[in-house]
Amino acid sequence: MNTFSQLLQMLLGIGVEPKELTFLQVSVRGVIVFIAALIMVRLSSKRSLAEKTAFDAVLVVIIGSMLARVINGSEALFPTLGAGFVLVLLHRLFGLAAYYSHILGILVKGQPVMLVENGKIQHKNMFWNHISKHDLEEDMRLEAKTDDLSKIQVARLERSGDISFIKPNSVKQQAT
Repeated sequence: MNTFSQLLQMLLGIGVEPKELTFLQVSVRGVIVFIAALIMVRLSSKRSLAEKTAFDAVLVVIIGSMLARVINGSEALFPTLGAGFVLVLLHRLFGLAAYYSHILGILVKGQPVMLVENGKIQHKNMFWNHISKHDLEEDMRLEAKTDDLSKIQVARLERSGDISFIKPNSVKQQAT
């Protein structure tokens, strides 16, 4: 067992200063981190990779930062990998709690904000969310396929940061 421990320490550069790690040691650490990251991604929700909300983006940024430090040797290998798994578990638990609690869901993931209602811009909401009229018009052209604000019944800044558009129902327009 002692020989295996010594081999592992030599291969991983455990106890070695980061600047003294060899190409082989950094490569082996990279392989281990790659496999661990794949497992973490599979354990986390599929949404976290899509970074649908700040809640998801925070996990991706922190895990990426932690794992990079493991590869370059500036952080301990196994404790840092373990902490990564703890964060993935915490993300899943918060996501599960947000599923059951609307209030916690709003705290963790945010809530949509009305930007346009019945063709009228909600300037206060746009100001507080740093959405300019030009930003809105760009998304309106790209997503709603129109540049006529009067054709937009509702536009919302969604929790994901995307802007969704709802046009009045064409059947209702024909009936009036």
